[in-house]
Amino acid sequence: MEMLNSANLINLLGFAVGVALYALLFVMVLRHRKKNTKIDLLLLLTAVLGLLWNFGELFSFIWRDFVQSPLSPFLVAISYSALGFLPSVVVHSAENETKNSRTLTITAYILSGFAAFLHFQNAFVNGITPSNLALQILTFGSIALVAGLLYFNFRQKIENKTVWISALLVFAVSALHLSSKAEDSNWFVELVAHQASLPLVLAILIQDYRFAFADQFLKRALSLVLLALTAFSLYVFVAQPLSSLHVTHEENDALATAVLLVLWIATALTYPSLHNFSVWLVDKVLLKRISYVGLQEEISEAIESQESIDFVLDEVTTKLGNALTVEKSLWNEVYETDEKTNLPTVDFTTQKAEIFVPTNESPFYRIHLKNFVGGRKLLSDEIAMLEAVSLQTARRIDALRVVHERCEQEIREQEYTKLTTEAQLTALRSQVNPHFLFNALTTIGYLIQIAPETAFQTLMKLTQLLRGVLKSNKEFCTLDEELKLIENYLDIEKARFEERLKVESDVPKEVRNLRVPSLILQPLVENAVKHGISENKKGGTVKISAKLENKGAEVFLNLTVFDTGAGNSSNKSPNSNGIGLQNIKGRLKSYYGNKAKLKFDRDFVSGSSASVIIPVKTQTI
Repeated sequence: MEMLNSANLINLLGFAVGVALYALLFVMVLRHRKKNTKIDLLLLLTAVLGLLWNFGELFSFIWRDFVQSPLSPFLVAISYSALGFLPSVVVHSAENETKNSRTLTITAYILSGFAAFLHFQNAFVNGITPSNLALQILTFGSIALVAGLLYFNFRQKIENKTVWISALLVFAVSALHLSSKAEDSNWFVELVAHQASLPLVLAILIQDYRFAFADQFLKRALSLVLLALTAFSLYVFVAQPLSSLHVTHEENDALATAVLLVLWIATALTYPSLHNFSVWLVDKVLLKRISYVGLQEEISEAIESQESIDFVLDEVTTKLGNALTVEKSLWNEVYETDEKTNLPTVDFTTQKAEIFVPTNESPFYRIHLKNFVGGRKLLSDEIAMLEAVSLQTARRIDALRVVHERCEQEIREQEYTKLTTEAQLTALRSQVNPHFLFNALTTIGYLIQIAPETAFQTLMKLTQLLRGVLKSNKEFCTLDEELKLIENYLDIEKARFEERLKVESDVPKEVRNLRVPSLILQPLVENAVKHGISENKKGGTVKISAKLENKGAEVFLNLTVFDTGAGNSSNKSPNSNGIGLQNIKGRLKSYYGNKAKLKFDRDFVSGSSASVIIPVKTQTI
């Protein structure tokens, strides 16, 4: 194959690939625009201009080959005019918010418009296109535009500058070559001259990240270009040399056809690898993106370890801000929202992004990412990642809310139980048996007449007892304090029953400092006097004892109130359903659960006993 034919093959292949790429861009602009928004006119203009240029040149090649006559100069003028407007679109895509930058954009469009006018004028007057003057104006104009962009975008990142500077300079070289009217035998020069639109569209897309599918286009475009180069290389370096060995064979040689088919199949098989390479090149080299799958896993692990909704949102906001290189990241609560579904939404502009976190219930949340560093804009994979992170954040917040609600419910239940216990304890403190009080006052009145000093001592005991009952506002006291209160009570009862009531105590010194629920023994002692002593004509003995018991790994305190009265003369059982005893059962259940017990033991020979058994190690201090 001759070099000139190689150059023509490169041009034809390049224009065919160009038509495919710009057609792909045109379709993606129309199909993948954001809902309820206008079409991105800048990218649509890029797609239309690229199609006009590449299709016009491809059609011109085919027309000359089949018809063997020049194409209409007006059609060629349209094609070259479309090419001339692409540099203006590059300048437009690199425009910032300053007045001078907008002026440069307007100047670029005026320059391209004037070049298009010269093409059509030359076609109308001389019947020849393109216009050499127009191409020369575009050549020097592109260089001037590069200088203007450098001046007005001085603070822009060097990577962005390199992209549009390279694209405009390639176009300048292309326009200069096209104005020479000479076809070069060097295929590389022909490729640069006729395919200058491809670097221009890549520069536009890289500048305009607002097109959410720019990354997908870049990957598909690069895959298609690599596939075309692979097919071209296989034909030039494999098929053409093999075909040259068969020049003496007949025209429809089966072996030559088989070689082409095998090469087609081989080209198809290479596409997955070429596409994977394109994805890697765009993500890691061109866009320098992190692994969003890894970022999602990292965020998931981080928020699972957090037990506070604020900490979860802080963690997510910080990690997203670092990953997407923003200057400021924050979140806020949203109580009223326009979102009609429970799906995450990502609203973004060139300078910020807002991610809605769709929790099941209000308040909702919105994460704000502001001021992307280096003019960065979100791409489709990043938007998908933000939606996924938003959803997993919402699910974690919902889970924490459920846990917090359960904890709050348990705390409320504990508070209710505590209040109930305190109310019961208060009732017990105020529950000095009216019969006992009346009997005590009657006894004191009787003693005043026959033994005034004894009456006075009994009155003091009653006073101490009432003061101890009314003053004690703690849930727990020491066993020694409880016993002193009971001693006052029994001293009063002894003044009443005289020789009929005897009191014994068997409480070791080492257990007297243990903590027990307040007034836990008083109802038992009162019950013993009432049912054991008062109902027995001979009276009896009330004995209070305490001892420690080991049950497995736990230690229990056994407090027993024993009386000998009723067991010898009556079948009447102690009133285990009375208010005082029910109060004891409820308090033990509240304090110790199932570990504490209140039990009764009756022996008609020896007497009756009531025991309170409480754990020592788990009691509240």
